[in-house]
Amino acid sequence: MKNKGLVLTIILVFVFAANAFAGGMSIGSKLEDFSLKDPRGNEHKYSELKGEKGTLIVFLSAQCPVVEMYNMRINALAEEYKAKGINFVGIYSNHTECLNWVKHHSRKEYKFKTLVDTGNVIADRFGALYTPEVYYFNPDDVLDYHGAIDNDRSGRDPDRKYLRSAFDEKLAGKEITEKETRAFGCTIKRVEKEAAKAGGFR
Repeated sequence: MKNKGLVLTIILVFVFAANAFAGGMSIGSKLEDFSLKDPRGNEHKYSELKGEKGTLIVFLSAQCPVVEMYNMRINALAEEYKAKGINFVGIYSNHTECLNWVKHHSRKEYKFKTLVDTGNVIADRFGALYTPEVYYFNPDDVLDYHGAIDNDRSGRDPDRKYLRSAFDEKLAGKEITEKETRAFGCTIKRVEKEAAKAGGFR
């Protein structure tokens, strides 16, 4: 009987998580402008951070080991594609991470603008569940790619470089072949939401 109760609880948690973010952004959705503060307290509008050829928003964490495995790749992509007109913007949405952690982590790890999503408002609007999880918006602010950066969290031998492929196809004037992939990493810890209690990795 206890096992049945546990199974039912697990099912309900996943159903709740799926329903809670069913209203998130889908491919083809247009992003409305928003404002967030950076870790130093300065406010920035998304519209002021956009790139000429599009904008990549990546959800980050100061404590997630999967994010740590991706930091070098994220910075390399940001530097390479900034020169081609695509700007990167990082967003910290975990309510369990204090501002000092985020401030230190962002200063140490990233060469692009990072913002703090107090109350995970933007993560909820996007429907973002994991760190790192990426959203690429074209110059018209339409979502053209969403999901994972590549298919190897260790970075040793990714044979599917989803984000790079999406960038290259878009910059070449082609339709993006694979517009959505399965994001993975650490769950975003939300304010007073049962879905956050699922925790862990995917």
